[in-house]
Amino acid sequence: QVQLVESGGGLVQAGGSLRLSCTISGRTLRHYVMGWFRQASGQAREFVGSINWSAGSAAYADSVKGRFTISRDNAKNTVYLQMNSLKAEDTALYYCAVDKWGLQSTQPSVYDYWGQGTQVTVSS
Repeated sequence: QVQLVESGGGLVQAGGSLRLSCTISGRTLRHYVMGWFRQASGQAREFVGSINWSAGSAAYADSVKGRFTISRDNAKNTVYLQMNSLKAEDTALYYCAVDKWGLQSTQPSVYDYWGQGTQVTVSS
């Protein structure tokens, strides 16, 4: 089994920054993809970005491209989501997830394991 624990959410003013962390533990996986998703109140879960753990290549949703950056720390088994120039519309519950097959998809249904989520609120 794989466990994911997110942290780093909070309240920030528009234009500000936050860094979310997601630490993975449990069963060892290879060639997997870590994804970040978000879900605003009353809306569907939305792809934010993903990173291929072994290759380090990242992909982003158009809505966050140029503002958000995903990185990883192999030694800490942790992936980060650096969020800059935050907007009110970035307010959501943010989740990290693991795709054990390494498909690097934007679809939530492809991901096998999920964290509990961390709330990000951006005030305008």
